[in-house]
Amino acid sequence: MSRPHALDQALALYGGRPVRQTMLPYGCQTITDDDVQAVVETLHSAWLTTGPKVSEFEQAFAAFVGAREAVAVANGTAALHAAVYALGIGPGDEVIVPPMTFAASANCIVFQGGTPVFADVDAETLLLDPARVEALITPRTRAIIAVDYAGQPCDYEALRVVAARHGLRIIADACHAVGGSDRGRAVGTLADLSTFSLHPVKHFTTGEGGLITTDDPELARRMRLFRNHGITSDHRQREQQGSWAYEMVDLGYNYRLSDIQCALGLSQLTKLRGWVERRQAIAARYDTAFAAMTSVRPLAVRPETTHAYHLYVIRFDLNALGIDRSTIFQALRAEGIGVNVHYIPVHLHPFYRQRFGTEPGLCPVAEAAYEELMTLPLFPAMSEQDVDDVVISVEKIVTAFYAA
Repeated sequence: MSRPHALDQALALYGGRPVRQTMLPYGCQTITDDDVQAVVETLHSAWLTTGPKVSEFEQAFAAFVGAREAVAVANGTAALHAAVYALGIGPGDEVIVPPMTFAASANCIVFQGGTPVFADVDAETLLLDPARVEALITPRTRAIIAVDYAGQPCDYEALRVVAARHGLRIIADACHAVGGSDRGRAVGTLADLSTFSLHPVKHFTTGEGGLITTDDPELARRMRLFRNHGITSDHRQREQQGSWAYEMVDLGYNYRLSDIQCALGLSQLTKLRGWVERRQAIAARYDTAFAAMTSVRPLAVRPETTHAYHLYVIRFDLNALGIDRSTIFQALRAEGIGVNVHYIPVHLHPFYRQRFGTEPGLCPVAEAAYEELMTLPLFPAMSEQDVDDVVISVEKIVTAFYAA
Protein backbone atom coordinates (compact mmCIF):
# COMPACT_ATOMS: atom_id res chain seq x y z
CA MET A 1 0.00 0.00 0.00
CA SER A 2 1.20 3.52 -0.73
CA ARG A 3 1.59 5.91 2.18
CA PRO A 4 0.61 9.58 2.36
CA HIS A 5 3.48 11.74 1.13
CA ALA A 6 2.85 15.32 2.24
CA LEU A 7 1.76 14.14 5.65
CA ASP A 8 4.51 11.59 6.30
CA GLN A 9 5.99 13.55 9.20
CA ALA A 10 2.62 14.13 10.82
CA LEU A 11 2.10 10.43 11.50
CA ALA A 12 4.30 8.77 14.09
CA LEU A 13 4.40 5.72 11.83
CA TYR A 14 6.48 7.79 9.42
CA GLY A 15 8.58 9.70 11.94
CA GLY A 16 6.13 12.29 13.19
CA ARG A 17 5.51 13.10 16.85
CA PRO A 18 3.20 10.53 18.51
CA VAL A 19 0.06 11.57 20.35
CA ARG A 20 1.28 9.70 23.44
CA GLN A 21 4.74 9.03 24.82
CA THR A 22 3.60 5.90 26.70
CA MET A 23 1.53 3.03 25.32
CA LEU A 24 -2.11 2.94 26.40
CA PRO A 25 -3.14 -0.74 26.63
CA TYR A 26 -6.45 -1.94 25.27
CA GLY A 27 -7.36 -3.41 28.67
CA CYS A 28 -6.02 -3.33 32.22
CA GLN A 29 -7.09 -4.52 35.67
CA THR A 30 -7.69 -2.21 38.63
CA ILE A 31 -6.35 -3.48 41.97
CA THR A 32 -7.02 -1.41 45.09
CA ASP A 33 -5.76 -1.62 48.66
CA ASP A 34 -8.87 -3.40 49.86
CA ASP A 35 -8.30 -6.08 47.20
CA VAL A 36 -4.78 -6.61 48.51
CA GLN A 37 -6.01 -6.74 52.10
CA ALA A 38 -8.64 -9.35 51.24
CA VAL A 39 -5.98 -11.58 49.70
CA VAL A 40 -3.62 -11.08 52.65
CA GLU A 41 -6.34 -12.06 55.12
CA THR A 42 -6.95 -15.28 53.22
CA LEU A 43 -3.22 -16.01 53.05
CA HIS A 44 -3.22 -15.87 56.86
CA SER A 45 -6.27 -18.17 57.12
CA ALA A 46 -6.44 -21.93 57.47
CA TRP A 47 -7.68 -22.46 53.90
CA LEU A 48 -5.85 -21.46 50.73
CA THR A 49 -7.93 -23.69 48.45
CA THR A 50 -11.17 -25.74 48.62
CA GLY A 51 -12.09 -23.56 51.59
CA PRO A 52 -14.97 -21.29 52.60
CA LYS A 53 -14.12 -18.39 50.28
CA VAL A 54 -15.03 -20.50 47.25
CA SER A 55 -18.67 -21.03 48.18
CA GLU A 56 -18.88 -17.46 49.51
CA PHE A 57 -17.73 -16.15 46.15
CA GLU A 58 -20.10 -18.43 44.27
CA GLN A 59 -23.07 -17.30 46.32
CA ALA A 60 -22.17 -13.62 45.96
CA PHE A 61 -21.86 -13.86 42.20
CA ALA A 62 -25.07 -15.84 41.83
CA ALA A 63 -26.84 -13.11 43.79
CA PHE A 64 -25.21 -10.41 41.64
CA VAL A 65 -26.63 -11.79 38.39
CA GLY A 66 -29.82 -13.26 39.88
CA ALA A 67 -29.06 -16.93 39.18
CA ARG A 68 -29.76 -19.83 41.52
CA GLU A 69 -26.26 -21.34 41.26
CA ALA A 70 -22.74 -20.23 40.41
CA VAL A 71 -19.76 -22.54 40.08
CA ALA A 72 -16.21 -21.17 40.29
CA VAL A 73 -13.47 -22.71 38.15
CA ALA A 74 -9.87 -22.08 37.14
CA ASN A 75 -10.48 -19.90 34.06
CA GLY A 76 -12.99 -19.00 31.38
CA THR A 77 -11.96 -21.95 29.22
CA ALA A 78 -12.60 -24.31 32.14
CA ALA A 79 -16.02 -22.67 32.54
CA LEU A 80 -16.90 -23.45 28.93
CA HIS A 81 -15.52 -26.98 29.21
CA ALA A 82 -17.48 -27.64 32.41
CA ALA A 83 -20.67 -26.33 30.79
CA VAL A 84 -20.32 -28.60 27.75
CA TYR A 85 -19.56 -31.54 30.04
CA ALA A 86 -22.61 -30.80 32.20
CA LEU A 87 -24.85 -31.04 29.14
CA GLY A 88 -23.40 -34.45 28.28
CA ILE A 89 -21.90 -33.43 24.94
CA GLY A 90 -19.78 -36.24 23.51
CA PRO A 91 -18.55 -37.95 20.34
CA GLY A 92 -20.99 -37.67 17.47
CA ASP A 93 -22.70 -34.59 18.89
CA GLU A 94 -22.77 -31.24 17.10
CA VAL A 95 -22.81 -27.86 18.82
CA ILE A 96 -23.45 -24.65 16.91
CA VAL A 97 -21.06 -21.78 17.68
CA PRO A 98 -20.18 -18.46 16.00
CA PRO A 99 -16.72 -17.93 14.48
CA MET A 100 -16.32 -14.37 15.83
CA THR A 101 -14.91 -15.37 19.20
CA PHE A 102 -11.83 -16.67 21.00
CA ALA A 103 -10.89 -20.25 20.12
CA ALA A 104 -11.99 -21.60 23.52
CA SER A 105 -15.66 -21.14 22.60
CA ALA A 106 -15.23 -23.91 20.02
CA ASN A 107 -12.37 -25.81 21.67
CA CYS A 108 -14.60 -26.78 24.59
CA ILE A 109 -16.77 -28.78 22.19
CA VAL A 110 -13.74 -30.57 20.77
CA PHE A 111 -12.45 -31.35 24.29
CA GLN A 112 -15.55 -33.50 24.78
CA GLY A 113 -15.29 -35.20 21.41
CA GLY A 114 -18.04 -33.15 19.80
CA THR A 115 -18.06 -31.29 16.50
CA PRO A 116 -18.34 -27.49 16.34
CA VAL A 117 -20.59 -26.22 13.58
CA PHE A 118 -19.90 -22.58 12.73
CA ALA A 119 -22.89 -20.31 12.19
CA ASP A 120 -22.29 -16.85 10.75
CA VAL A 121 -23.02 -13.62 12.58
CA ASP A 122 -25.19 -10.56 12.07
CA ALA A 123 -23.39 -7.97 9.93
CA GLU A 124 -24.11 -5.02 12.21
CA THR A 125 -23.59 -6.47 15.71
CA LEU A 126 -21.34 -9.49 14.94
CA LEU A 127 -23.57 -11.54 17.25
CA LEU A 128 -24.76 -15.05 16.40
CA ASP A 129 -27.54 -14.92 13.78
CA PRO A 130 -30.53 -17.05 14.94
CA ALA A 131 -31.68 -17.66 11.35
CA ARG A 132 -28.29 -19.08 10.41
CA VAL A 133 -28.34 -21.23 13.55
CA GLU A 134 -31.64 -22.84 12.59
CA ALA A 135 -30.45 -23.52 9.04
CA LEU A 136 -27.55 -25.60 10.40
CA ILE A 137 -29.48 -27.82 12.82
CA THR A 138 -29.29 -31.55 12.11
CA PRO A 139 -30.38 -34.67 14.04
CA ARG A 140 -26.93 -34.61 15.68
CA THR A 141 -27.23 -31.04 17.04
CA ARG A 142 -27.35 -30.97 20.84
CA ALA A 143 -26.68 -27.38 21.86
CA ILE A 144 -25.98 -23.78 20.86
CA ILE A 145 -23.11 -21.70 22.25
CA ALA A 146 -24.04 -18.01 21.91
CA VAL A 147 -21.16 -15.55 22.33
CA ASP A 148 -21.96 -12.12 23.77
CA TYR A 149 -19.34 -10.51 21.56
CA ALA A 150 -17.70 -7.34 22.93
CA GLY A 151 -20.16 -7.24 25.86
CA GLN A 152 -23.54 -7.13 24.10
CA PRO A 153 -25.99 -9.97 24.82
CA CYS A 154 -27.16 -12.05 21.90
CA ASP A 155 -30.82 -12.23 20.92
CA TYR A 156 -31.65 -14.94 23.46
CA GLU A 157 -35.38 -14.55 22.94
CA ALA A 158 -34.99 -15.64 19.31
CA LEU A 159 -32.42 -18.30 20.20
CA ARG A 160 -34.72 -19.78 22.85
CA VAL A 161 -37.48 -20.13 20.26
CA VAL A 162 -35.11 -22.02 17.96
CA ALA A 163 -33.76 -24.15 20.81
CA ALA A 164 -37.25 -25.07 22.05
CA ARG A 165 -38.39 -26.03 18.56
CA HIS A 166 -35.50 -28.50 18.21
CA GLY A 167 -34.98 -29.62 21.82
CA LEU A 168 -31.59 -27.94 22.22
CA ARG A 169 -29.80 -26.42 25.21
CA ILE A 170 -28.13 -22.99 25.16
CA ILE A 171 -24.77 -22.04 26.66
CA ALA A 172 -24.09 -18.32 26.87
CA ASP A 173 -20.42 -17.50 26.47
CA ALA A 174 -20.91 -14.33 28.50
CA CYS A 175 -17.21 -13.75 29.17
CA HIS A 176 -17.50 -10.24 27.68
CA ALA A 177 -20.87 -9.30 29.09
CA VAL A 178 -21.13 -9.43 32.89
CA GLY A 179 -23.28 -6.50 34.01
CA GLY A 180 -25.24 -6.46 30.77
CA SER A 181 -28.88 -7.34 30.16
CA ASP A 182 -31.35 -8.27 27.44
CA ARG A 183 -34.94 -7.01 27.68
CA GLY A 184 -34.53 -6.46 31.40
CA ARG A 185 -33.05 -9.88 32.15
CA ALA A 186 -29.48 -9.93 33.46
CA VAL A 187 -26.64 -11.61 31.66
CA GLY A 188 -26.08 -14.81 33.63
CA THR A 189 -29.77 -15.74 33.55
CA LEU A 190 -30.41 -15.78 29.79
CA ALA A 191 -29.37 -19.36 28.96
CA ASP A 192 -29.32 -22.83 30.48
CA LEU A 193 -25.69 -22.18 31.42
CA SER A 194 -23.77 -18.89 31.31
CA THR A 195 -19.98 -18.79 31.42
CA PHE A 196 -17.69 -15.96 32.55
CA SER A 197 -13.98 -15.20 32.50
CA LEU A 198 -12.09 -13.49 35.32
CA HIS A 199 -8.95 -12.73 33.32
CA PRO A 200 -7.34 -9.35 34.20
CA VAL A 201 -8.62 -7.60 31.05
CA LYS A 202 -12.23 -8.55 31.84
CA HIS A 203 -14.67 -6.52 33.96
CA PHE A 204 -13.34 -7.87 37.25
CA THR A 205 -10.63 -10.37 38.01
CA THR A 206 -9.29 -13.15 40.19
CA GLY A 207 -6.01 -13.17 38.24
CA GLU A 208 -7.16 -16.18 36.29
CA GLY A 209 -10.58 -17.66 36.92
CA GLY A 210 -14.00 -18.46 35.60
CA LEU A 211 -17.62 -18.85 36.66
CA ILE A 212 -20.70 -20.65 35.38
CA THR A 213 -24.23 -19.68 36.40
CA THR A 214 -27.38 -21.78 36.08
CA ASP A 215 -30.80 -22.26 37.65
CA ASP A 216 -30.42 -26.05 37.43
CA PRO A 217 -28.94 -27.58 40.64
CA GLU A 218 -28.15 -30.86 38.86
CA LEU A 219 -26.05 -29.09 36.23
CA ALA A 220 -24.25 -27.23 39.04
CA ARG A 221 -23.58 -30.52 40.84
CA ARG A 222 -22.11 -32.04 37.69
CA MET A 223 -19.82 -29.06 37.14
CA ARG A 224 -18.56 -29.13 40.74
CA LEU A 225 -17.75 -32.80 40.28
CA PHE A 226 -16.02 -32.06 36.98
CA ARG A 227 -13.78 -29.31 38.43
CA ASN A 228 -12.51 -31.72 41.11
CA HIS A 229 -11.22 -34.68 39.07
CA GLY A 230 -14.68 -36.26 38.96
CA ILE A 231 -14.41 -36.89 42.73
CA THR A 232 -17.56 -36.67 44.84
CA SER A 233 -16.04 -34.64 47.70
CA ASP A 234 -13.24 -32.14 48.21
CA HIS A 235 -10.72 -31.87 51.03
CA ARG A 236 -12.77 -29.44 53.12
CA GLN A 237 -15.89 -31.58 52.87
CA ARG A 238 -13.95 -34.64 54.04
CA GLU A 239 -12.41 -32.61 56.86
CA GLN A 240 -15.87 -31.54 58.02
CA GLN A 241 -17.08 -35.15 57.85
CA GLY A 242 -14.01 -36.50 59.65
CA SER A 243 -13.38 -38.83 56.74
CA TRP A 244 -10.55 -39.67 54.38
CA ALA A 245 -12.57 -41.70 51.87
CA TYR A 246 -13.52 -40.40 48.42
CA GLU A 247 -14.74 -41.80 45.14
CA MET A 248 -13.94 -40.80 41.58
CA VAL A 249 -17.16 -41.42 39.65
CA ASP A 250 -16.32 -39.74 36.35
CA LEU A 251 -13.33 -38.35 34.47
CA GLY A 252 -12.89 -34.74 35.54
CA TYR A 253 -10.13 -32.17 35.74
CA ASN A 254 -8.39 -30.07 38.34
CA TYR A 255 -10.27 -26.91 37.45
CA ARG A 256 -10.57 -25.59 40.99
CA LEU A 257 -10.32 -21.90 41.87
CA SER A 258 -8.38 -21.19 45.08
CA ASP A 259 -9.61 -19.32 48.15
CA ILE A 260 -6.88 -16.76 47.50
CA GLN A 261 -8.37 -15.97 44.09
CA CYS A 262 -11.94 -16.04 45.41
CA ALA A 263 -11.01 -13.53 48.11
CA LEU A 264 -9.80 -11.19 45.38
CA GLY A 265 -12.95 -11.86 43.38
CA LEU A 266 -15.21 -11.06 46.34
CA SER A 267 -13.48 -7.73 46.86
CA GLN A 268 -13.57 -6.89 43.16
CA LEU A 269 -17.24 -7.81 42.88
CA THR A 270 -18.23 -4.97 45.20
CA LYS A 271 -16.90 -2.49 42.60
CA LEU A 272 -18.19 -4.20 39.47
CA ARG A 273 -21.31 -2.10 38.88
CA GLY A 274 -19.31 1.13 39.02
CA TRP A 275 -16.71 -0.27 36.65
CA VAL A 276 -19.35 -1.32 34.13
CA GLU A 277 -20.86 2.17 34.29
CA ARG A 278 -17.45 3.70 33.64
CA ARG A 279 -16.97 1.43 30.61
CA GLN A 280 -20.36 2.52 29.30
CA ALA A 281 -19.46 6.19 29.80
CA ILE A 282 -16.22 5.80 27.84
CA ALA A 283 -18.08 3.95 25.08
CA ALA A 284 -20.63 6.79 24.90
CA ARG A 285 -17.80 9.30 24.39
CA TYR A 286 -16.37 7.14 21.64
CA ASP A 287 -19.81 6.85 20.01
CA THR A 288 -20.16 10.64 19.93
CA ALA A 289 -16.68 11.19 18.54
CA PHE A 290 -16.88 8.57 15.81
CA ALA A 291 -20.35 9.59 14.65
CA ALA A 292 -18.64 12.43 12.76
CA MET A 293 -16.06 10.18 11.04
CA THR A 294 -17.51 8.68 7.89
CA SER A 295 -14.76 6.07 7.51
CA VAL A 296 -15.13 4.74 11.08
CA ARG A 297 -18.15 2.73 12.18
CA PRO A 298 -18.77 1.33 15.68
CA LEU A 299 -20.78 -1.88 16.00
CA ALA A 300 -24.54 -1.54 16.26
CA VAL A 301 -26.28 -2.00 19.62
CA ARG A 302 -29.48 -4.05 19.71
CA PRO A 303 -32.62 -2.39 21.10
CA GLU A 304 -33.56 -3.21 24.70
CA THR A 305 -30.08 -4.37 25.64
CA THR A 306 -27.59 -3.07 28.17
CA HIS A 307 -24.11 -3.35 26.66
CA ALA A 308 -21.38 -4.15 29.21
CA TYR A 309 -18.50 -3.10 26.89
CA HIS A 310 -15.67 -5.48 27.57
CA LEU A 311 -14.45 -4.34 24.16
CA TYR A 312 -15.06 -1.27 22.04
CA VAL A 313 -14.80 -2.43 18.44
CA ILE A 314 -14.83 -0.23 15.35
CA ARG A 315 -14.75 -1.04 11.65
CA PHE A 316 -12.80 1.01 9.13
CA ASP A 317 -13.92 1.76 5.58
CA LEU A 318 -10.72 0.50 4.01
CA ASN A 319 -11.79 1.32 0.46
CA ALA A 320 -12.31 4.96 1.36
CA LEU A 321 -8.99 5.12 3.19
CA GLY A 322 -7.06 3.25 0.52
CA ILE A 323 -5.09 1.20 3.05
CA ASP A 324 -5.32 -2.15 4.80
CA ARG A 325 -6.13 -2.82 8.44
CA SER A 326 -2.53 -3.79 9.22
CA THR A 327 -1.32 -0.29 8.31
CA ILE A 328 -3.94 1.31 10.56
CA PHE A 329 -2.99 -1.06 13.37
CA GLN A 330 0.68 -0.14 13.07
CA ALA A 331 -0.11 3.56 12.78
CA LEU A 332 -2.24 3.60 15.94
CA ARG A 333 0.37 1.72 17.93
CA ALA A 334 3.00 4.17 16.71
CA GLU A 335 0.81 6.94 18.18
CA GLY A 336 0.88 5.15 21.55
CA ILE A 337 -2.56 3.54 21.31
CA GLY A 338 -2.43 -0.16 22.20
CA VAL A 339 -5.12 -1.38 19.83
CA ASN A 340 -5.90 -5.05 19.34
CA VAL A 341 -7.93 -7.26 16.98
CA HIS A 342 -10.75 -9.50 18.24
CA TYR A 343 -10.85 -12.02 16.60
CA ILE A 344 -9.45 -14.13 13.80
CA PRO A 345 -12.55 -16.21 12.92
CA VAL A 346 -12.09 -19.55 14.66
CA HIS A 347 -12.82 -21.66 11.60
CA LEU A 348 -9.82 -20.08 9.83
CA HIS A 349 -7.30 -21.32 12.39
CA PRO A 350 -5.07 -24.12 11.05
CA PHE A 351 -6.30 -26.61 13.67
CA TYR A 352 -9.91 -26.30 12.55
CA ARG A 353 -9.07 -26.30 8.87
CA GLN A 354 -7.03 -29.48 9.27
CA ARG A 355 -9.28 -31.32 11.74
CA PHE A 356 -12.72 -30.30 10.46
CA GLY A 357 -12.07 -29.12 6.90
CA THR A 358 -13.32 -25.58 7.44
CA GLU A 359 -12.33 -23.08 4.76
CA PRO A 360 -12.62 -19.38 3.88
CA GLY A 361 -16.11 -18.64 2.62
CA LEU A 362 -17.84 -20.72 5.30
CA CYS A 363 -18.85 -17.61 7.30
CA PRO A 364 -18.54 -14.67 4.89
CA VAL A 365 -20.01 -12.03 7.21
CA ALA A 366 -17.53 -12.78 10.01
CA GLU A 367 -14.66 -13.05 7.55
CA ALA A 368 -15.39 -9.67 5.97
CA ALA A 369 -15.77 -8.01 9.35
CA TYR A 370 -12.47 -9.46 10.57
CA GLU A 371 -10.57 -7.64 7.81
CA GLU A 372 -11.95 -4.26 8.94
CA LEU A 373 -12.29 -4.36 12.71
CA MET A 374 -10.11 -3.11 15.52
CA THR A 375 -10.44 -2.96 19.30
CA LEU A 376 -9.73 0.38 20.98
CA PRO A 377 -8.55 0.80 24.60
CA LEU A 378 -11.36 0.56 27.13
CA PHE A 379 -10.98 0.01 30.88
CA PRO A 380 -12.34 1.83 33.94
CA ALA A 381 -9.09 3.48 35.00
CA MET A 382 -8.77 5.38 31.72
CA SER A 383 -8.68 9.14 32.26
CA GLU A 384 -10.57 11.64 30.15
CA GLN A 385 -7.23 12.52 28.55
CA ASP A 386 -6.66 8.86 27.69
CA VAL A 387 -10.02 8.78 25.91
CA ASP A 388 -9.17 12.01 24.09
CA ASP A 389 -5.82 10.57 23.03
CA VAL A 390 -7.55 7.58 21.42
CA VAL A 391 -10.02 9.76 19.54
CA ILE A 392 -7.31 12.21 18.43
CA SER A 393 -5.14 9.34 17.19
CA VAL A 394 -7.93 7.71 15.20
CA GLU A 395 -8.91 11.06 13.70
CA LYS A 396 -5.28 11.90 12.91
CA ILE A 397 -4.75 8.65 11.03
CA VAL A 398 -8.10 8.66 9.23
CA THR A 399 -7.61 12.26 8.14
CA ALA A 400 -4.08 11.62 6.89
CA PHE A 401 -4.94 8.61 4.77
CA TYR A 402 -8.30 9.90 3.59
CA ALA A 403 -6.65 13.08 2.33
CA ALA A 404 -3.66 11.34 0.74
